Amino acid sequence: MAATAPLIEVESLSKSFGAVRALQDMALAGHAGKVHAVMGENGAGKSTLMKLLSGVFRPDSGSIRLRGAEMAFHHPRDAQKAGISTIFQEFSLLPNLSVAENLFLGREREGGRRLGAAEIRRRTREALAALDLRIDPDRRVGSLSVGHQQMVEIAKGVLADASVFIFDEPTAALASHEVETLFALIRRLAGNGKVIFYISHRLSEIFAICDDITIMKDGRFVRTVATVETDVDEVIQGMVGRPIEELFEPRAETLGPVLLKAEALVGEAAPKPLSLEIRAGEIVGIAGLEGQGQQELMRLIAGFAPARAGVLTLADRRIEGLSARRRMAAGIGFVPENRKDDGLFLSLDIGANMATAEIARRRLFGWVPGMGARTAEIMRQLAVKAPDARTPVVDLSGGNQQKVVLGRWLMAGARVLLCEEPTRGVDVGAKREIYRQLRNFAGQGRGVLVTSRELPELIGLCDRLLVIRDGELVAETMAHEASEDDLLRSALPVAESEAA
Repeated sequence: MAATAPLIEVESLSKSFGAVRALQDMALAGHAGKVHAVMGENGAGKSTLMKLLSGVFRPDSGSIRLRGAEMAFHHPRDAQKAGISTIFQEFSLLPNLSVAENLFLGREREGGRRLGAAEIRRRTREALAALDLRIDPDRRVGSLSVGHQQMVEIAKGVLADASVFIFDEPTAALASHEVETLFALIRRLAGNGKVIFYISHRLSEIFAICDDITIMKDGRFVRTVATVETDVDEVIQGMVGRPIEELFEPRAETLGPVLLKAEALVGEAAPKPLSLEIRAGEIVGIAGLEGQGQQELMRLIAGFAPARAGVLTLADRRIEGLSARRRMAAGIGFVPENRKDDGLFLSLDIGANMATAEIARRRLFGWVPGMGARTAEIMRQLAVKAPDARTPVVDLSGGNQQKVVLGRWLMAGARVLLCEEPTRGVDVGAKREIYRQLRNFAGQGRGVLVTSRELPELIGLCDRLLVIRDGELVAETMAHEASEDDLLRSALPVAESEAA
């Protein structure tokens, strides 16, 4: 039986920016009814390819064919009219407008008539209902949580009458139940004969939702393979040229004394007593289902939430009564999950961002002598890909932005680093670099406490794992002895665990 022709096809597509070849002779074919992953490290050319498909950029050479006809997009509106809808990772929503106004911005007219306010609200409710969202269409977008804004962005994209949908890191800000809702929507779109291009660094998602995988490296096509005919190791090796075992550094052979110790620590958002310890040279991971108290635990230790009872010691010094700033001065570093909103000053450059913790720790109001050289050295250690420290952090990739946040605490001399989702939204190559730096940090006689939604990441990165369930630490295991099944069993509510 002859294979069906692709609905959309790219051949020999190339794009350069000055002397930089972002894409070279790229090939891609999307078939109706299929969810097709596009994978590669940061810099592999994924974003450039998708921006060519969506009309943001124009190719230097090569062709884009839709239903066999060659396309020439001069503007994103041309791609939209042709039936290509893109949901970008960075929000295109206007925070001062309502949900309904955002969804129908530029779509106020249809079939020669202007849509009425009542019809816009009704259709907005229908679009939101498809994503299981119960949000007032008149609510201002700026008042929504990041996760709900992401879902509204997705609703805006799927509202289009398109035949090709591009999802760029759509789950980066979503909770697990929202991810399942999104997957159900994607399956419905594919079932209706749409082409779905799906970009994500989360390999578990790729294997859960995608039919085919195209791998890119250095702006070039590597290969396309059916998901059922490959595995995680093979995909990673295709992207970075090394097997998955090499992503993680060797674990610590010996550990030093206890650096951080919490004894029956209680906070307003963490009412159950929490006890843990981290030794010098150790990376400890917190595993658990979404929203089980991981963030509350980290914020309690960091000092962003006051302790109501219990003891917290850092190298035998009690710090539970100190403010977050004073804990930072004592040697606590904090890398938040949402690096753009909570971890970086996007209007500043790399050097200024790295220096903020050191300046605050010393209570200074200006540049510290020698800081420029220290910044350059830390950038070299972390392999930050940027011309120099004067590069604005907003221009960096997600992986390099995360390295800047880590560099801040290396510069400040933190003794214990608290990391929430340290590799969220970064590619496999950048993940390996971050794993290496966390292990190097611990290897200098310091400690790391890390949370992650990715159980394989916790098992590979950490020395010891704690499982949190309903705000309580319920299990502990050495990472080299841990399995995903055992961790999940401990993380599930008791009734579900027994049923499993």
